[in-house]
Amino acid sequence: MSYNGLIDKYKKFLPVTKKTPIITLLEGNTPLIPAVHLPEKLGFNGEIYFKFEGMNPTGSFKDRGMTMAVSKAVEEGSKAVICASTGNTSASAAAYSARAGIKCVVLIPEGKIALGKLSQALIHGAAVLEIDGNFDEALNLVKELSSNYPLSLVNSINPFRIEGQKTAAYEICETLKQSPDYQFMPVGNAGNITAYWKGYRECNDNNPEFFKLPKMMGFQAEGAAPIVLGKPVENPETFATAIRIGNPASWKTAVEARDESKGAIDIVSDDEIREAYQMTAALEGVFCEPASAASIAGLIKYVRNGYFKNKKPIKAVCILTGNGLKDPDNAVKNAAAPKKVKANMTDIVAAIGL
Repeated sequence: MSYNGLIDKYKKFLPVTKKTPIITLLEGNTPLIPAVHLPEKLGFNGEIYFKFEGMNPTGSFKDRGMTMAVSKAVEEGSKAVICASTGNTSASAAAYSARAGIKCVVLIPEGKIALGKLSQALIHGAAVLEIDGNFDEALNLVKELSSNYPLSLVNSINPFRIEGQKTAAYEICETLKQSPDYQFMPVGNAGNITAYWKGYRECNDNNPEFFKLPKMMGFQAEGAAPIVLGKPVENPETFATAIRIGNPASWKTAVEARDESKGAIDIVSDDEIREAYQMTAALEGVFCEPASAASIAGLIKYVRNGYFKNKKPIKAVCILTGNGLKDPDNAVKNAAAPKKVKANMTDIVAAIGL
């Protein structure tokens, strides 16, 4: 049976009707990759899996929500969508708008967007406006614009985005044939932790015997941790640009997911994110963008702090929200530089160490 995108597969669990035009790039159906070296390296008692959302069409989890948001916008007669973005939302909104044949307007913070993401928004034909402010200011502007002009807002405060993104939890449960014990994930604007928790709760409602409720473990970068600090961060800073957000739109529902699941929302430093970023690529062959590595950094932190000591073997899923190719500059900065050698066998063999 052919795969026709997540709306087609999960339509009975989504707010769509026969009148909803399905705007799809065959998103979803991303791999749940078992870690083969990381558990031993960490001394972890259990199994670790990577939900690699970087395998979506535009390279991030945003496509799950965007297929729903744009489909519903077209159903409602919209001719244009608008969003604020640190990168991935703009790439996804631009692609799905192009697919739908409607206009896309994007507001981005000046100098705060990875080149791989910006290139996507531009090549898909979006009108990209760089503001002299941060993401939170951009979000406030697009909310005001969508309230006063015929523009459909497709940021994660759009409830259809959450509906699409919740399907990743369905996929994890289907692949494992159970829910994980713990889920580790990055937290930026906080829509994704909200969406996964909604998905797990629905799986539990439909089949409580097999799909227990996992503990939701969310991680913010040290310089952009408003939920952990309990107050907005006016000038958030982290090299993990996708989670450089000082006042998350889905703050309240993220806290609810944490509390209802008896999980945690915690801080990881940029150094911890860099370590996890490099370790995942070098040990497992999985190249995720820096913000994605916050999930693995969180797992590493909790293992090293003895959180799982004396616990039974567990299944932990780390959500890798975006592909490493989204941010090639940071990959080059955080890896060893190529060695320069002469074009002869002697020098090459010596450099290899044979």
